[in-house]
Amino acid sequence: MSESSRASTRKELPEHFKAYKHVWVAIELEHGIVHPVSFELLGEGRKLADKRGAELAGVVLGGDAASVAEAAQSCFEYGADLVYTIIDPVLTHYRNEPYTKGLTDLVNTHKPEILLLGATNLGRDLAGSVATTLKTGLTADCTELAIDEEGSLAATRPTFGGSLLCTIMTLNFRPQMATVRPRVLVMPPHQEGRSGRIIARELGMSEDDIITKVITFIADRDSNKAQLTYADIVVAGGLGLRSVDNFQLVKTLAEVLGAEYGGSRPLVQKGWITTDRQIGQTGKTIRPKLYIAAGISGAIQHRVGVEGADMIIAINTDPKAQIFEFAHLGIVADAVEFLPKLTEAFRSYLSVNRLAG
Repeated sequence: MSESSRASTRKELPEHFKAYKHVWVAIELEHGIVHPVSFELLGEGRKLADKRGAELAGVVLGGDAASVAEAAQSCFEYGADLVYTIIDPVLTHYRNEPYTKGLTDLVNTHKPEILLLGATNLGRDLAGSVATTLKTGLTADCTELAIDEEGSLAATRPTFGGSLLCTIMTLNFRPQMATVRPRVLVMPPHQEGRSGRIIARELGMSEDDIITKVITFIADRDSNKAQLTYADIVVAGGLGLRSVDNFQLVKTLAEVLGAEYGGSRPLVQKGWITTDRQIGQTGKTIRPKLYIAAGISGAIQHRVGVEGADMIIAINTDPKAQIFEFAHLGIVADAVEFLPKLTEAFRSYLSVNRLAG
């Protein structure tokens, strides 16, 4: 459909939408530390705000004044023009009820046009609750965001099990909400010393108003748990490896490179790897410096989880495999035969360079 015909079929935006302005990012704090996905969203939010001639705002909720102030300063240094803050002891630990009230009260008062959150465990929980309370639309797990001249957010996400990409627009409600997973977006440049305005608000809740109580916090200390999201090098395998025993070739190469290892969704379904090592739209989204995919076909569900990598090396016996369409370097070979040779080459190269260094 052409732009002119699309414009002619779209309804005129309601008059009251004119009160909704600016782009907001809900900043996620983990024990006082900003989750990196919030900075990634600020970078994307900056682009959207600039296109609309609007301001970019961060929203920071927390129980510790020093942590909130530090997070606010970080927002400015990653592109925000202003930051809304709510500091209250009941916000010390994340709980849905007070965080939903704080964020929805801010939205109802200041009326942002767009509200973005990270698609983390916390962000997904909060986004769904806030969207429901505000009775607005929410597009989850987006892979791309764009905006038209009328201020309509075009949020693209995989659908039908990752076999298709669809673009969703919330035309009849405001704010327009979307969540984006970590590492889908590019980290924006850090601008040391950049400043902006801070608008502080009150929560208006007491501990007695909240049903959920935090008794204690137990950290997950499983050293074997995958850390794929922010790994610099990732090696992954697919069904082209043919057996779980052959998957050991992926692990060995990863060990030599000091990398993380993972695999495609079918390997989780077969029990070859655990869910925390699944790469793709329904698993982890990664943006490493180097991604080596062995025996992976490269269906769209996997593609959206890896295409942000700086360098993708694909090994597959099928020269027409989908992964070769977006890989930077394609090797037509049997991964079971090729991986041992590649591993030995890397081992020799690294050994020589260690001796030389």
